[in-house]
Amino acid sequence: MGKMDEMIIVAPHYEVFENEKLSFQGTLQDKTVNKIIKNISNTYEVMRRGDAEENEKFKQPIPYAVIKRGDEVFVYERLKGAGEKRLHSKLSIGVGGHMNEVPGEKDFSKVLYKNLLREIEEELIIDNKEFKVAPIGLINDDEDEVGRVHIGILVSIEVPEGTDVQVRETEELQGQFLQIEKLKQRKFYERLENWSKIAIDIL
Repeated sequence: MGKMDEMIIVAPHYEVFENEKLSFQGTLQDKTVNKIIKNISNTYEVMRRGDAEENEKFKQPIPYAVIKRGDEVFVYERLKGAGEKRLHSKLSIGVGGHMNEVPGEKDFSKVLYKNLLREIEEELIIDNKEFKVAPIGLINDDEDEVGRVHIGILVSIEVPEGTDVQVRETEELQGQFLQIEKLKQRKFYERLENWSKIAIDIL
């Protein structure tokens, strides 16, 4: 099965944002977050990824985890071997991906958590598993074609000082820890993916 034939979780745009009543751009960190998450939880369905990527009537919820170590975050670059050509050579501070149904599980929060842990396990090698996961908020960016069909569920993963993190897919990614303040400098900031720019602004 090709990547675009994968069945992923989506939710109707008008249901997620209650006919635009809850729509926002950038990050959201207030009580509206819980309303939007509840709307996704109540209305999500599955769709072929290739169809979802072309259908702006649906939002694909994406767990987007920032790996923090003190005043640093883990940053990775998508190399030319990576699958999503629209994101080549960009820098990202978010680890995550499309969500799949979990057999026998309907609780969206548990489905989200299991998908997030799967993505971390697939993408990274973390030598200390005693990390803390904390929700931060939501990311929405309708300014580009990628953002218009996705909504990010932003979480922070705090790892202890000295923890080593490496990427698994070395042909597609390369990564390292960088100080948050350094990433806010223009030469790094301008290379960040839109979602990462949005996230770094509130870290």
